[in-house]
Amino acid sequence: MKRERMGLLIEILYITGTFRTSDDGDIASVMGFSGFGKKARTFDLDAIFEQTRRTAIERSQRVIGKCFITGNVITLLRSHDEFNCIWNHCVLRGAAEGDRNGGGGGELQVSQTVSPDSDSGSDSDSDSELIGPPVPPQHAAQQGDDDDDEHVGPPLPPGYTGSTAHSDDDDDEEGENPVKKIPDTHEITLQHGTKTVSALGLDPSGARLVSGGYDYDVRFWDFAGMDQALQAFRSLQPCECHQIKALQYSITGDVMLVVSGNAQAKVLDRDGFSVMECVKGDQYIVDMANTKGHTAMLNCGCWHPKIKEEFMTCSNDGTVRTWDLNSEKKHKSVFKPRSFQGKKVIPTCCTYSRDGKLIAAGCQDGTIQIWDRNLSVHTKFHCRQAHTPGSDTSCLSFSYDGTMLASRGGDDTLKMWDIRNFRKPVNGVSGLTNYFSMTDCCFSPDDKLLVTGTSVKKDEGNGKLVFFDRISFQRVYEIDVTNASVVRCLWHPKLNQIMVGTGNGLVKVYYDPVKSHRGAKLCVVKSKRKEKHAEALTQDYIITPHALPMFREARQRSTRKQLEKDRLDPKKSHKPEPPVSGPGRGGRVAAHGGTLSSFIVKNIALDKTDDSNPREAILRHAKEASENPYWIAPAYTDFRSLSGSDSYVSVEQI
Repeated sequence: MKRERMGLLIEILYITGTFRTSDDGDIASVMGFSGFGKKARTFDLDAIFEQTRRTAIERSQRVIGKCFITGNVITLLRSHDEFNCIWNHCVLRGAAEGDRNGGGGGELQVSQTVSPDSDSGSDSDSDSELIGPPVPPQHAAQQGDDDDDEHVGPPLPPGYTGSTAHSDDDDDEEGENPVKKIPDTHEITLQHGTKTVSALGLDPSGARLVSGGYDYDVRFWDFAGMDQALQAFRSLQPCECHQIKALQYSITGDVMLVVSGNAQAKVLDRDGFSVMECVKGDQYIVDMANTKGHTAMLNCGCWHPKIKEEFMTCSNDGTVRTWDLNSEKKHKSVFKPRSFQGKKVIPTCCTYSRDGKLIAAGCQDGTIQIWDRNLSVHTKFHCRQAHTPGSDTSCLSFSYDGTMLASRGGDDTLKMWDIRNFRKPVNGVSGLTNYFSMTDCCFSPDDKLLVTGTSVKKDEGNGKLVFFDRISFQRVYEIDVTNASVVRCLWHPKLNQIMVGTGNGLVKVYYDPVKSHRGAKLCVVKSKRKEKHAEALTQDYIITPHALPMFREARQRSTRKQLEKDRLDPKKSHKPEPPVSGPGRGGRVAAHGGTLSSFIVKNIALDKTDDSNPREAILRHAKEASENPYWIAPAYTDFRSLSGSDSYVSVEQI
């Protein structure tokens, strides 16, 4: 056994090149081997192992340098077990490659090398040097100050000027001041209509925006397809004559939820075609849990943040219902908000938590009620006096970390709640005018700001978009939007752009060319397309249909030739002449009675009375004139009174 170990050791020494032969000593007789030629010199076994270790580290470092260049990173540690691993996998392979390439493997350059001619006495110097690939950044921070001065790893790329301390300081400044991250340097205005924009929705990728309003219209805006004209590519009325309350894309962006003033929510695809319509419940059933759907006007709705087929709606029938996209005949579950006395209350807004495990609803009695999604009977959190009773809580929004809940009340307040301690609000601010039951509030993408809009009456100022710090709840920034109320606001985390819906039918998109991505930046750089004008007549002509050649009767220039041809035709030559219509022509008299004059002439001709004797004709009326002197006698009486004579000439004397 000892001989096998010694033979293995000598073989190792030959491979690593540390075995040296000498003339003195009989190593063959001592170790039991023969045929070595010259005898080896006397050596210390510990020194041989140390030299072997150094040579192995050097060769392994060369192999690792080659592997590092080809993209394979190997981590080396200078322990005994690691040395065995290095020996088996690296040294023998490296030595073989060096012999095959004619020693070319030793020409590889690495960051730190150990000189093959280093003296065995420089143990402390070699141990202080780094061996192997570069140390990871998180591990390098734990090393001593001496290691910070040495460069570890591959050479730096060209154009690198120095440390990254300056850029880190800039990032720290922006991180400390979240106001600098607000994208408000540029804006575009989309004209939805003339009435209030009451709903906004943006798909997860940020490529398509939808807007709905009090004018019953839903308009589709495609940022990639629009130019500077900023025109919607589609407009429709999915719910007929019902105001749009809420619009939201699903988490996959392939379908969209439409909540309107009727009792049935709709699901449309990206192009506006109907996918599903929720069923309407039976309004004569007292227990709303036994109906298949809502029985009164909807107030709000949203998609589940994790399950793409599930969405939720709340209604004036006093229920919050969840639905499955694949089952439109009945709701999935029912949540019934209750007052302190156990009576039914109306939910005005609803939302899911970020993880989808909680369902929150703001009610008309000023309460905020939160249920576990899987337990619909009792509330998990319940705040009785969140807002003023009788006011409509317009919006509930969870923070991105899921611990805070913001509520926008109809009592002109904005409050923030901690889910872990839901009895009292963490912060609150008042004086934020709210005239709409769907005024939004939302968190910034970095979760450091809270945004909401304010309402104004007509011609009484500008609606504002107000930003509050989440921790201190101080008003840190505000934007004057327009001379109308700010109803909807949406801060997309991927685009870093803010969409605002106003009370005068405008949709404004705020962005920053540096901090924002895609979205509105895609359409503002496109020039307007040239409009195709139809060819118009320079002068208006009034053309009667019968004046056109196709309606005009053909008129022969020479009637004599046509008559000669007709005479040769046996049919036309024997055809009787048709009766004359209209006035007579060609020496022929038309038939009487066709016109009023001809009718009168005809009747006069039929009168057979004989007026040849005028005396008899006048005396026919003598008796009637004497009995009823209406025309002649009064006239002569007046004449007698004027002339003063009593002479009277009777009709008989005449």
